[in-house]
Amino acid sequence: MLRIKEAIVVEGRYDKNTLSQLVDTVILETAGFGIFKDRQRLALLRRLAEQRGLVVLTDSDGAGFVIRNFLKGSIPPERVKHAYIPDVYGKERRKRQAGKEGKLGVEGMRPEVLEAALRRAGATFLEEGASGEPPRRAITKADLFALGLSGGPGAAEKRQALLRALELPEHLSPNALLEVLNALYSYEELAAAAGEKIFSKNEKNP
Repeated sequence: MLRIKEAIVVEGRYDKNTLSQLVDTVILETAGFGIFKDRQRLALLRRLAEQRGLVVLTDSDGAGFVIRNFLKGSIPPERVKHAYIPDVYGKERRKRQAGKEGKLGVEGMRPEVLEAALRRAGATFLEEGASGEPPRRAITKADLFALGLSGGPGAAEKRQALLRALELPEHLSPNALLEVLNALYSYEELAAAAGEKIFSKNEKNP
């Protein structure tokens, strides 16, 4: 598994599934053209770009370049790197027929092709055990449960309140939330936010 400092943005979940088998970093989706109207997700991409850098990896068809160009104009260029996959014609296994332009997307690329694209873009590959920042305690699912953010009464409401306080997209799945929290916050920062911004004293000390 290759460890990369920057977060990566792709178009859809199949692209993310393919890439997550190769690299260990935060991978977010644009939901295709959905990013055009999703201000919360765009704001999250800007935050990730500011804190750790962002690599844009979209398909090589026209739609992919429309999304890429939108992100180019929406995020400070000095915080973004652009990775390009080659034009390879064919059809992904899950599809009945090829796309409009007949090109394979990110999900159809071989691992070595994706790695080469990321290296050409200048992505920061980390050595084993290195992170580019001081070690910090990872946030786990057990932590979310202990903080009342999952698995208990009122957890969904508390989680939504936390997302609003931290200005994160409200539709993040629990797994995506965990990934984003680890990218942006330490455990101590999360605990402070959960305690000071969300819960009343009675909730913290029943």
